[in-house]
Amino acid sequence: MDIWTIPLTLIAGVVVIYLFFKRKYSYFEKHGIPYERPLPLFGNMMKLFLKIEALPYVVDKVYKRFPDTKYFGFYDFTTSAVVIKDLELIKEVTIKNFNSFPNHRMVLTSPTEPLFQQNLVALKDDEWRDMRTLLSPAFTSSKMKMMFNIVTQCAINFSNYLASQDPQPEALEMKDTFGRCTLDMIASTAFGLSTDSMKDRDNQFFKLGKKVADISGFRIIKFFILRSIPAWLARLFNIRFLDVKTSNYFTNIIKSTIETRDRENIVRPDMIHLMMQGRDRKDKSTLSMENMAAQAFIFLVGGYEGPSSTMCYAAQLVASDPDVKKKLQAEIDEVLKDKKPEEVTYEEIMTLKYLDAVVNETLRMFTPGFLLDRIGPTGFTLPPALPGLEPLEMKPFQNVWIPVYSLHHDPKYYPNPHKFDPERFSDENKGNINPLTYMPFGIGPRICIANRYALMIVKLAIFHLFAKCDVLTCSKTSKNLKFSATSFSPRPDGGFWLKIRARE
Repeated sequence: MDIWTIPLTLIAGVVVIYLFFKRKYSYFEKHGIPYERPLPLFGNMMKLFLKIEALPYVVDKVYKRFPDTKYFGFYDFTTSAVVIKDLELIKEVTIKNFNSFPNHRMVLTSPTEPLFQQNLVALKDDEWRDMRTLLSPAFTSSKMKMMFNIVTQCAINFSNYLASQDPQPEALEMKDTFGRCTLDMIASTAFGLSTDSMKDRDNQFFKLGKKVADISGFRIIKFFILRSIPAWLARLFNIRFLDVKTSNYFTNIIKSTIETRDRENIVRPDMIHLMMQGRDRKDKSTLSMENMAAQAFIFLVGGYEGPSSTMCYAAQLVASDPDVKKKLQAEIDEVLKDKKPEEVTYEEIMTLKYLDAVVNETLRMFTPGFLLDRIGPTGFTLPPALPGLEPLEMKPFQNVWIPVYSLHHDPKYYPNPHKFDPERFSDENKGNINPLTYMPFGIGPRICIANRYALMIVKLAIFHLFAKCDVLTCSKTSKNLKFSATSFSPRPDGGFWLKIRARE
């Protein structure tokens, strides 16, 4: 072998890699769009990958760096994303021109996992429209009322258990505590199971449900790898995010529950019954067993992590502010002065104004949906990002991001944005809030289909907890609530530690 072969090959390889990434990361520079300079392979995600900083803060720093632009560029590893700041442009993309941006980017490209491929969040175009049409009737206010008593019992079991502990623990990790309550609610409404995870602490549904929803540690890296590699590569090496045992467990629950209900003619006011009604439609848009399992599964993943985190943040924010806690408990006590907890109605819970303000302010500060994405099959022309620049001709299937966290914390829209202030959502003040600056469940036709359900279970858990218990901070309570860089889920480093005591 010639002495120059190896060094020349290495040099040629370096040049090829350099030219590849230069071309890959030239899009925004070529169009004169403000953007954060990327690193090869990692784009603007290095701090996230190294678990130095959570994604909403990574995006927010770039958001603040370009205060006057309508949008800016961001590199999600090697994929370009246009991050829109301008409110009218957000409305154009998500509502007025929804047909140009009807889809989400595929969460996981692995074709070996039908639970991820066939759920409502992952479906695209006409498949998504058909599924949304089938499922929408299951999430109306009237259907929430049907499920209300089921989830109320879970919330009562949860609060009674905490109030009855003797002696009381010095501190409780509330993510685990609220997670048990939330998974019991999901088990009953989405899977037809009756669980009490506060007492039966090692039941199979809780253990596997928590495992599925927990995207932290190495699973974050695995998530981004599966999200980025081609489908054929995942198929070739049979790369999976969920192990086969876990996937089969949740699929078999749905299958056996439906078979039992069909055989014994059982009717129960829950999501499975509503999906079975969709299955029995006579037109072409019907739900298969696989479809129903996928919808119940994504309901588990989204329904566990988002609501339980919101409950945790709300409980700690209220516990840290005696005036807010006093006002919230006074409102709750007024409802319960002449009735038992199980007699409280759906209408009463959903019309409690201060509880609603507390939950809304919590969702503003710590919304699980801190970033929205859209993608479409057609090109689209965006107006100039800044005066003097050219319009941007977006290519088909290019990502658009909506920086929800940044909008929720922009002082232009929310003075003193890092202060917990439920009065922002009082009757006197909420009319000052532009709906385009508050979107914890998304916006437009792809708004979260289960937002009513999420609000119902969060309010029920908070209502019954503060009705029965006094929630206090302790020495282990985090003094600086923020999103952790070590988890893809919204939670602080060190967890949510609070002291729970039965009310006198």
